Amino acid sequence: MNNKERERFLKFAAVGAFGSLIDFGVMNLLTRVFAMRLVFAGSISFICAVSNNFMGNRYWTYPESRSRHILQQLGMFVAVNAAGIALRIPILHFVEPPLEGFFKNAGVLTSFTPETLAKNATLFLAIGIVMLWNYFVNRYWTYNDVE
Repeated sequence: MNNKERERFLKFAAVGAFGSLIDFGVMNLLTRVFAMRLVFAGSISFICAVSNNFMGNRYWTYPESRSRHILQQLGMFVAVNAAGIALRIPILHFVEPPLEGFFKNAGVLTSFTPETLAKNATLFLAIGIVMLWNYFVNRYWTYNDVE
């Protein structure tokens, strides 16, 4: 990976980290305050984070990528992220229950419940996997006009 690509990856990761804060914040708000199930809350929080990430990547990570109209590029970005959410939902659905059981049995001493720990650990795992997918597909499809 050359220096320019490394810089882009780090910027993409920084935008994604901020998007992850939005993702975690919205997910926790919806599950704790509004008692939504993780799959639904995680889907809504994902949409909020994707909106942030598109703007950050278009204007900061890939500022030279403006050969496409913003709506065309947004459509491509959303398509990549739709595939990302298709990866994310099964992770949220299938990983949370065993993690909750793990945290209950481990007797972790914290002010957070095993349920809250499991939700956040599951979301963390899903974000990591989907971030790798999003970077590579967006770099070589959505932002392929950048050298």
